[in-house]
Amino acid sequence: MTLFPAHLRTIVPALILAGLTAAAQPARAEPLTVLLDWFVNPDHAPLVVAKEHGFFAEQGLEVSLIAPADPNDPPKLVAAGQAELAVSYQPNLHLQVDQGLPLVRVGTLVATPLNSVVVLADGPIQTLADLQGRTVGYSVGGFEDAVLGTMLESVGVEADTITLVNVNFSLSPSILSGQVDAVVGAYRNFELNQMDLVGRPGRAFYPEEHGVPLYDQLILVAHRDSVGDPRLARFMEALEQATQYLINHPDESWALFIKAYPDLDDDLNHRAWADTLPRFALRPAAVDGPRYARFSAFLAERGLIEAPQPPERLAVDVRVE
Repeated sequence: MTLFPAHLRTIVPALILAGLTAAAQPARAEPLTVLLDWFVNPDHAPLVVAKEHGFFAEQGLEVSLIAPADPNDPPKLVAAGQAELAVSYQPNLHLQVDQGLPLVRVGTLVATPLNSVVVLADGPIQTLADLQGRTVGYSVGGFEDAVLGTMLESVGVEADTITLVNVNFSLSPSILSGQVDAVVGAYRNFELNQMDLVGRPGRAFYPEEHGVPLYDQLILVAHRDSVGDPRLARFMEALEQATQYLINHPDESWALFIKAYPDLDDDLNHRAWADTLPRFALRPAAVDGPRYARFSAFLAERGLIEAPQPPERLAVDVRVE
């Protein structure tokens, strides 16, 4: 019995072969751009590991990690539709949403505060209360002022007894030179290591231990209208895989990191790498709604936003949207 007419006997096998060949070829990876908050550093380890180990590629994504010319630009560019994701900070997100930017948190990189008030360990300031009448340096006003004011209130010190000095981003140098007695906004995983490496160890006072609600330090924000983009759910799946790999294999992950960015292979970044590991979000897509609600209420109470925002306006899990 003949299954195919004679004129199809050569065409059908050819079509089957063509179909099998097409199926064997991997689908073309979809591009996705992530604008970083700063130059690449150990805070971005899960992103770098996801890219270098191939977790993004396994999800059909070709991810570009781009450091900004101006650290203030990435969330604005995402709000304008110029990139899919930006690395930002939870406090900034509250302020930007209050200002009307169509942004929403879709993931978390660093799930604890890194900001701190730092002084010289061998200096005259042994407790937070010793800051009364002292000079404190800062980089960014607004939120840092609120953090410092809340911390001082927790030990009975009036904020107006402090002299604030804008030291831009020269936090450690301004303490080491004696320009200021303390700085607010110093990252506990970087500035403390910088000071130790030059033989002038620092001491940190932590906002979350002095009245400031816990918040996510580093987050990923997207345009509000893009939360249904299937690439975002796949991105977050890859990021979770990368974070688990990073925690399980820190040395191998460090090797991937410095292979991609060999200029970061120094003592400061190696120390910061180790100090940041326990702070990465193990479930980067998951949302802690009460945390966002508490922090929103804190900012409203401090007059930094007009009114508290509901958690669902600020943060979503794109895997369940």
